[in-house]
Amino acid sequence: MINKQSVWFVTLFSLILVLSIYYITMKDSSLESILNGTNEDTSSPVSVQVEESSLLVSLRVEEEQAVLEEMQNYQDVLLDNSTTTEEKNAAYNNLMALQTKKSDEEKIEKTIKETYNLECFAKIKEDTISIVVGNSEHSSTTANNIIRTVQSLFNEEKYITVKFQNA
Repeated sequence: MINKQSVWFVTLFSLILVLSIYYITMKDSSLESILNGTNEDTSSPVSVQVEESSLLVSLRVEEEQAVLEEMQNYQDVLLDNSTTTEEKNAAYNNLMALQTKKSDEEKIEKTIKETYNLECFAKIKEDTISIVVGNSEHSSTTANNIIRTVQSLFNEEKYITVKFQNA
């Protein structure tokens, strides 16, 4: 079981490592300007390029944070000595359901990637499955085929939506 101290240690160690690498790879003139408090690069405009998959990555990160927070809440209930057996059982069942949902989402994403060669993000909420496809081509036939493919993965009827997004 991962405890909070090890998570904090890994987080801080990673941060120190990244800053160290950044410091080592900086040019000497940039470092001197930072130390002297002058910045010579303020006149150049900054351009940001968004990759096609950045939307899907941000959706995954947002969902992952929510899932981790929910899992932490359930684990806190399981480890708390003052909770009743019924509460612990409910937390355990919810934790298992959360893991099952996460594995189903990954299975959907993998199936779409293998079948249609499309990057996507899948989110399951009760009997609704929302799929975001990172593709500039908006095709209703592709969407219908994705819906049929995803429905074939489940025994019970699901409400499936497919949304195409340009990043």
